[in-house]
Amino acid sequence: MLVLTIITWVLTGILAFMFLMAGGMKLAKPHADLPMATLQELSPGRVKFIGAAEVLGGVAVVLFPLIGVAPVLGPIAAVGLAIIQFLAIFAHRRLNEPFHMNIVLMLLAIAVAVLWFVAL
Repeated sequence: MLVLTIITWVLTGILAFMFLMAGGMKLAKPHADLPMATLQELSPGRVKFIGAAEVLGGVAVVLFPLIGVAPVLGPIAAVGLAIIQFLAIFAHRRLNEPFHMNIVLMLLAIAVAVLWFVAL
């Protein structure tokens, strides 16, 4: 059981790091400096909203299981992050951009959610 707990926390940390970096970039950079055409197509407010959702999800996926207050919110946050990536796949596909990383992050978020739901 200890090995499963370690794997769960490592995957949760990786997931949180990836979303904190991606969401932080969307929040910190001006709209004109964002690297992807998909983000350029969206309004600046929508990009900031997506960035905020990614940052909050990245924090929630770690924070709630860590402090033990309403730990079910951790896997729910992971499901929300998977939904964000699922929708991002269609946005990138529409502009013929690569979306392989979105699939990897979606699967990682699903794995984290399942592992946390099993641990509860």
